Amino acid sequence: MSSVNSIIEQLKDNLEKNLEHTKIEFKRIRAGKASPDMLDGVNVEYYGASTPISQVANVNTPDARSINIQPWDKSLINAIEKAIINSNLGFAPQNDGEYIRINLPPITEERRKELVKRAKSESESSKVGIRNLRKDANEKIRKLKADGVSEDEMSAGEDRVQKLIDSFISKTEELLVEKEKEIMTV
Repeated sequence: MSSVNSIIEQLKDNLEKNLEHTKIEFKRIRAGKASPDMLDGVNVEYYGASTPISQVANVNTPDARSINIQPWDKSLINAIEKAIINSNLGFAPQNDGEYIRINLPPITEERRKELVKRAKSESESSKVGIRNLRKDANEKIRKLKADGVSEDEMSAGEDRVQKLIDSFISKTEELLVEKEKEIMTV
């Protein structure tokens, strides 16, 4: 049974990673309120290395509609501005030589609906990943038959896999409901 347990543990780790990835993707979906997380994934060239903005500047939100970025090295200000523009986040950064300010316009009803669609798409991608992890785990369990694992142990292992899958699909759906509510709140 220990080999079934190791498969279940590996599955659980992979499911946790999938859920974390979904949370990160949901953070990137703008819900009308400014957040430093919106710039996660935007990197700037810093001494030849692609570096996250949060590691080369202070990023804060003085209010719900704006993001301020203050580079620690003033020579990076133009590179940061360019990275934000090239990120396709739809932001129009304003550079005053010391700070970069991003003002977020209010979100229209139509844009909110687009964001909900994007969140649903991200949720569906997560569920597909979860189902693929289920398939892989069940295949590994079935391969254990050659190692002398009984049918009962394999069946019990597959049941445990399904319970884990159901719980993570449920968690993903809860995240989606929260994100939809956040997006649609005016």
